[in-house]
Amino acid sequence: MILATEMELPKGRESILHFFEQIRRRYPKLQNFYGRDKNEFVLEEEKEAGAYRWVSTEQKRINSGAVNPGSIEDVDELNRSVLELIPYELSVTPLDCESLSVMFGFDFAYRGNHNEMIAEVVGVAPGLHQFTNVPYGKLLAHEPAIQFSLDEDCRTQCRVSFESRTNAYQVRTGDFGEEQISVYLTVRRYDSLGPDDTYVGEYNRLAGLGRDLVDEFLVNSVLKPLQEAISLR
Repeated sequence: MILATEMELPKGRESILHFFEQIRRRYPKLQNFYGRDKNEFVLEEEKEAGAYRWVSTEQKRINSGAVNPGSIEDVDELNRSVLELIPYELSVTPLDCESLSVMFGFDFAYRGNHNEMIAEVVGVAPGLHQFTNVPYGKLLAHEPAIQFSLDEDCRTQCRVSFESRTNAYQVRTGDFGEEQISVYLTVRRYDSLGPDDTYVGEYNRLAGLGRDLVDEFLVNSVLKPLQEAISLR
């Protein structure tokens, strides 16, 4: 969950620490607190098990989520708790919303050229495909993305994107490590919330839209074909 605000968040020690203390009281396992940069703070669980939850604040942004969650309900519960607290702890009212996003991320370990794998599964735009046949035309970057609206006034949008972690040195030497190809589906609404709207209610709407798009389109069109292509290599 990513909430971008129009105004800067409070910078005082008391406001920031009290907000994270309230989070820790609800989720005692979130106990690692640190500053990552000026006005950027993180509270997270231990990462040793490879699955953890986290909450962070930046100058004009509040984030929360989970890596390898046990269930999507666990993530939703944390995100809702954060959104319930921020109007009281950080003075972030519905008017202060620049955008609210819910992102679903999927990682696939692959030892090889990520760009070629993405091109194989997703394809290359017809107008650009001939460039893959030029001499020495090994793909060095291919991260396609599509963005579309989910309502008439284009305030609610969806973006599907890919992230390759292959670089030119790896392509030149053929020395590929087993790294993650990432697929992201993000549902986002722009502008302030209405007078009768709440952050939790809007989160529920966006998360529901995102789950439907993942289940109805992303799984069969992208995730399963990518998984199958990797397993054959």
